[in-house]
Parts: sequence; structure tokens; C-alpha cells
Amino acid sequence: MSSRAANRDHSMFDAELSGAVLNMQLLGRITKWLVPYRGQLGLSAVLVLLTSLVTVLMEVVISRVLVDYIIVGEANSTMPDLGMIALTQWLEAELGLPPLHAAGLLFFVLLTVASIGGHLHRMTLIISIVHALRDLRQDLFRHMETRPSSFFDKVPIGRIMTRVTNDVEALYEMLRGMGSLVGEFVPFFVALTIMLGTSVRLTLILLLLVPIVAVVTVFFRRLTREVFRLVRNSVSSLNQNLQENLAGMQVVQLSQRQLRNLATYTNINKRNRRYEFKSINLSTAYGAFNDSLASIGLGVIIWYGGGEVVQNEMSLGGVILFTRFMNMLFTPVVSLGEQLNVLFRAMASGERIFQALDWDEQIHEPKQPATLPPRLAGKVEFRDVTFGYEPGRPILNGVSVTVEAGERLAIVGPTGSGKSTLIRLLGRFYDFDRGMIFLDDLDLNDLHSRGVRRRIGVVLQDFHIFSGTVLDNIALGNPDVGREEAIAAATVVNADSFIRELPDGYDTELVERGANLSQGQRQLLAFARVLAADPEILVLDEATASIDTETEALIQDGLHKLMAGRTSILIAHRLQTIAEADRILVLHHGKVAELGSHDELLAAGGIYATLYELQFQDISLDEGGDAT
Repeated sequence: MSSRAANRDHSMFDAELSGAVLNMQLLGRITKWLVPYRGQLGLSAVLVLLTSLVTVLMEVVISRVLVDYIIVGEANSTMPDLGMIALTQWLEAELGLPPLHAAGLLFFVLLTVASIGGHLHRMTLIISIVHALRDLRQDLFRHMETRPSSFFDKVPIGRIMTRVTNDVEALYEMLRGMGSLVGEFVPFFVALTIMLGTSVRLTLILLLLVPIVAVVTVFFRRLTREVFRLVRNSVSSLNQNLQENLAGMQVVQLSQRQLRNLATYTNINKRNRRYEFKSINLSTAYGAFNDSLASIGLGVIIWYGGGEVVQNEMSLGGVILFTRFMNMLFTPVVSLGEQLNVLFRAMASGERIFQALDWDEQIHEPKQPATLPPRLAGKVEFRDVTFGYEPGRPILNGVSVTVEAGERLAIVGPTGSGKSTLIRLLGRFYDFDRGMIFLDDLDLNDLHSRGVRRRIGVVLQDFHIFSGTVLDNIALGNPDVGREEAIAAATVVNADSFIRELPDGYDTELVERGANLSQGQRQLLAFARVLAADPEILVLDEATASIDTETEALIQDGLHKLMAGRTSILIAHRLQTIAEADRILVLHHGKVAELGSHDELLAAGGIYATLYELQFQDISLDEGGDAT
């Protein structure tokens, strides 16, 4: 591994970010994904302005037209009516309608425009945000796919999934909330302008209540922020405990831990209930305060506005207009307080997302990679290779070995001796500290990782099945592997027979991790996948360790065909697989301890002979029963 990658602080991905500071640079970076949809966002802004204006006009129709003009008969008041009285009179004259019908028609038209405009505003806003965050999620996924194995060795997968799912969703809530907030503040300023034009004194009195709403909102949001954090943590603990118990239900029942686990779950549930009650109490108190303040504002309007009406300084419709506009003054302030919490959470999510996007750790790729021939001979050479996953703790220490083209090399050794590490370096999943690896005499560091991995077929003990059909799992999207090629590969490794017995044959849908296949069937599918790709070099990492004897007999013939004409590196514990190798490499403490044929190493009486004798005794006991 390169020192640059080794010195990185991967613990940053475990850090909890508060997002307590409004980061304008971060907001600016988010707009990068919104720019392609600026046309939709612009249309949404126009629609919200139109809808807000029409909403205010509807209130004017109720107060100034219906009350003042029709009921009271004050058409010539100095109070602003935004032309609604004149428009009503025009409808009366043009359509021959009574004043009440004309006002009703006008209100219906305004209501229809407001409804359609509001719906189109929300749809265009949400569509543009969803498209932008879809692009962000794809960019994040694409970036994570190109990180090296060393990154995933140190960063929990759950942390990465949180960034792709929950953190992107938090940005959605923030952007949607900000768009909705614009739709509430436009009526705020329009209503404020009309109110000032109607009664400056009454407007100023009501405006004194706005800072009170703002201060109390901020106070309650600070209290609820901590409570909501405790609620989320307790819910997370509940889910984690439930998942552990359900996933390990057989162990729970075998060990008779039902009552103990229920007690643990009950304690976590009680803690969650306590936090939930606290959040409900805070929300209820905040709601009661807002209702009380609204009642106070309504009382002020009736008291002061009533006096203005008596003194003929304000019309009755003007007083009603103030009562209708009062919510337009308070609601945006309350919404702003709510959106601040969403904004701060989104800041933390944005930091985590861009932390992942800015993480540039990667393996070395040559600027001008060497060109591989159409078909490799398959010679592999490890020359004095030293490597460790952690600085100062080498797993491989000066390993040198040459695998000739078409040769079968078996690698054996105790756990932790570096067997699997050696083939991971061959697949260019890690940069190594010292030494060189050659592929047909070409330096591996001069080759692009994509080109190398196309030439190496790897079958791991933990074979991964993707969701999709059997055919999809054999071809893996390789354009050179069609249906006929996939079936031919499966037939060679004796997987065709069990595949055809599946409900839909090669079109059978496989569930997550191939749970509807046996372990042996999954391994047979792994061989078919590798054979279909037709690599020049074959690596089997404990590939038959989990296969029963009967299934292994089926694949031995397929293995021989698979390895024919290919360089094969075998990491295995089965005696038959090892004994059939041309040479055997014995690793011990990351160094080459022994190298030779099966017979040569047995005759030497070293580590391999000891491992062979131990396994031979195990097989003898399995076949002959108890040896006591």
C-alpha cells in the first residue's frame, strides 16, 4: 500500500458532524447539480410568485369586495383593493351578473389559478430537485466504485450507504423546504405592504409580535433538536437490537435467551418512549403558544381596528383583511424556524457527502499504460514483493516466485501467511511497498487495473451473487458473453444440469446473495462465470472449500477443462487439488518457506509435510471412523 493511502485518517468517516454552521460554500457546491435544471426552477419561481399574488387577491376579494363593496356599500374607500372592486364591476356590466355573483365568479377564478399554480409550482420544484439529487447520488455511487480495496478495508460499508441514502435524502428535505419557504414569504411581503397602506399603526403593533414568535421558535427548536437526536438514536438502537435478535433467532432459541433479550429490548423501548413523550410535550407547548399568540393578535385587531371603524378611519373590510393577513405574517416566521433545523441537519449531511466525493484515495494508475497483447501467454512473476495492510506490519516480506505460462501453482500455508494477499496484489487491488510483479514480463505498475483484471479470473470462497437472473450472473454484462456462451461455460463446469432444473432455467431470478441456491450450486455458478470470461490466468482462492464431496466430484472434470491452457494459481486445502499442482509454494510468516512439487516437499519433511500429515489424519478419521 502506498504511504499516502496508509497515512489517511479514515476515522473521519465515523465522525458525527453537527452541521451547526451555515456553510455557504457547501450550499454553492450543491447548486452544481441544480444548474442543469435551472429552467424548471425558474418556472417554479414564476409560478410561486403568481400563486402568492393570487392568494393575497383572494383575501382582498373577501374583505374589500364582499364586505365593503357588497355588504357595507363602501366602494370609494381610500383603502387599497388592488383593482378587485373595479374588476367585479366590470364582470357585472359585461356578464349582467348581480354583484354577489360577480364577486363569487371572481373568487372562483382566483381560487382555480391559485390551485393550479400552486400544484405546478410544487411539481416543477420537486421534479427538478429529485433529478438533481439523482445525479448527485449517481456521481457519489460512481466515485465510491472507483475507490481501492484499502478504502473499504477501513471504512464501514454502513457509513458509505448512509451518505448515498440518508444524507442525500436530507438534502432533498432542505431544498424542498427552502422552495416552499419562498412561497410563504412572498405573501408575507405583499400582505405587509397592503397592511401598511391600510393602517400603519395597527401594522406596527402586530409586527411587535413577530420578533416574539421568532425568539420563541428559535428557543423551542434548540430544545427539540437535542430531543429529536435522542429519539433518532433510540430508534436506531431499537432497530439494531431487533435486527440482531431476528437474524440470530436460532441461536437465541437454542440458548434460551428469549426472556433476557426481551428485557433488553424492553429497556431500550422504554427509553425511546421517554424521549418520544418529551418531544410530544415540547411540540404541544409550542403549538399552544402559537395559538395563544394568534388569539392575542386577533384581539389586538378587533380592539384597535374596531375603534378605527367607529371613528370612520378604517372600513369593516379592512379589519377583516387584517385578520386574514395575520397568519401570513406569523406562518413564514414559524416555518423559517422549522427550516433552520432542517438546514443544519442538511449541512451535516452535505459535509458527509462532499467528504466522500472529495476522498481521492486510489491505486496507482499509469498515465500512459502499456498495451497488453490480444492474448497473454500467462507467465506471472513476483519479485521481492513486500506489502502490509497497516504501516510497519508487513504481511508479505520479500516474496519471489515465478509461475510459468500454463503452470499450476498451489499456495499453502497457515492462516495469515499471506496467501490471499498475494493474489489481491496480482489483481491490482492494492499498491505494494516494495518489489515488482510482472505479467508476461510487463511490469504490473505499467498496466491499467481494468486491463489486468480482464485477463485474470478469480473464484473466491465467498462467491457473490447479484440480484438478477442466472444468465445475468454468468455474463455480468460482458458484451462478449451471450446466452450461448454462458450456457456453454455452465455445461463445461457441470452447472448446466442444476440450472435447467430451476423454475425458469437460466432466466430464474436469484434473490439477494443467491439464497435460493445451495453453497455448492453457487460455487458451480462461480466457475461458469469465470470460464465465460475466458481469462488467461485463473486464480482459485479456497474455491472448493465449502463444496461437499459429491458436488466436488462433479466439478473436478470441469476444473481440469477450465485450467487447460491457462496459468492457474490455487489456494486450497483439499489434498487432491494441491497434489495435482505442478508446484507448491509454502508461505510462512509472509515469506517463501518451501517451493517444489508434491513429492519433493513430502520428501523434504518440512512445513508442507507436516500440513499434509495433519490433513491426511483428518481424512482417515472421516473415512474410517473414530481412531481411538
